[in-house]
Formats: sequence, structure tokens, C-alpha cells
Amino acid sequence: MAKTTLTVKVHIDGVREILRAFDVLPKDAQNAIREHSQALARKLAVKAQVDVSVHGGPQGPNLASTVKAVRDRVPAIQIGGTRRIGRHRAPAYGQLFGALFGMNSRSGWFSALKYKSAQGHQYREHRGQDAYAFFPVIEREAATISREWHAAVDDVVRKFSEGGV
Repeated sequence: MAKTTLTVKVHIDGVREILRAFDVLPKDAQNAIREHSQALARKLAVKAQVDVSVHGGPQGPNLASTVKAVRDRVPAIQIGGTRRIGRHRAPAYGQLFGALFGMNSRSGWFSALKYKSAQGHQYREHRGQDAYAFFPVIEREAATISREWHAAVDDVVRKFSEGGV
């Protein structure tokens, strides 16, 4: 079965080396960093929901309800899924990329011959790799999230190297 959600992890410099070093720490340390990462991801998910709702075009408000934080060692958020949204009850994954990136053609019910002469557009104009929503927020917040994640990792390492917790 194909994936129906888009999961994006925040880019953090040096994350592979840090996660490799975490392998020697107890399982509780791994869980602690997951909790910190999920808290950071929740903050980012709220900002992404607002951005998708405002800048996601006509489908944005419906699509914003599918944004959520993912529990992982690195802050990650997810959008899309099989939930049926909108007036036509289309699955969220079917509207995802059209709402975020735009589209230069018609799809789904709007591609029928009877709509050939319609002047309206289902999605905004496709601009290449420049997204209208979701990705710009992640890129803008990446430095802040990275800084906070590194501080959380330092805190967890300090707690577990002292023999506490």
C-alpha cells in the first residue's frame, strides 16, 4: 500500500552523530529525547496548521486539520492521510500536493469534459519547487528548532551521565 501522508523531519546539523552516540545511553534517555522532540514538533505543527489554513488556498483549512506532530528522536510533523475532507469528501492525500504546490492542470471530478470551458481553477498556479504553505514554515523555523533540540539533547545527556533519572 502506498503512503498517504507526508512526513517531514526538521533538518538539524550533526544529528546522525548525536543519535549514534545515544545508542550507548539507556532506553530512558532515548525516550526522554523523543519526548523533547515531540514537544518541539507540536509547537511547529501548530504554526504549520495556521500556515496551511491561511496560505493553502481553498483546500487549506480542510487540509490544516490533518497536520500533526510525530513521535521520533528528531522533530517531525505529518500532513495528509486517508481522512476524507472537504465538500466532495476526497481523501486528504489527494489534495495535498495541489494545495501546497499548485497545479497547472485539472484533476479528479474537475477534469470531466463538462468542466472543460470553466474559467475557474481547482488549484493555484504551480510554481515549481516553491511551496505556498507548510514547507516555508518548516524552513523558517528550522534554526530555532535545531537550537532548542540541541539544548534538550545536552540536558538529557547531562542528566543521564550524572547517573540521575
